[in-house]
Amino acid sequence: MNPVDSGRPREAKAVAPGERGATTIADRVVAKIASQAAREALESPVPDSAPPHATVVVHHETARIRVSLELPYPSDIGGQCAAVRRHVAQRVGTLAGMHVSEVAVQVERLHLAYAHDAAQGRTR
Repeated sequence: MNPVDSGRPREAKAVAPGERGATTIADRVVAKIASQAAREALESPVPDSAPPHATVVVHHETARIRVSLELPYPSDIGGQCAAVRRHVAQRVGTLAGMHVSEVAVQVERLHLAYAHDAAQGRTR
């Protein structure tokens, strides 16, 4: 009887690391991770604001990220932007396994706190 026809499964040979292929993560998936991370990093999101939006460029497992968001005013804008940068870089690195070379935060709009309070019927 032929060893191929013996009814036993063949043993799989180990594939060399260079021949295994690679896992690629689409830019839009990394952008969704970055958007969610920016949302998590915001101290107090404005109720009527648009959610953060991210655009990503990935090149050789290195991501460059631009996050656009809206913030309340008055607030520590620099502190909130720094927190967003740190959290986005950490989450993308952890979840996508990528090195993040740059996180640019673009504040699209500032929402006045008193305008929201006035709409609620409160005055200062």
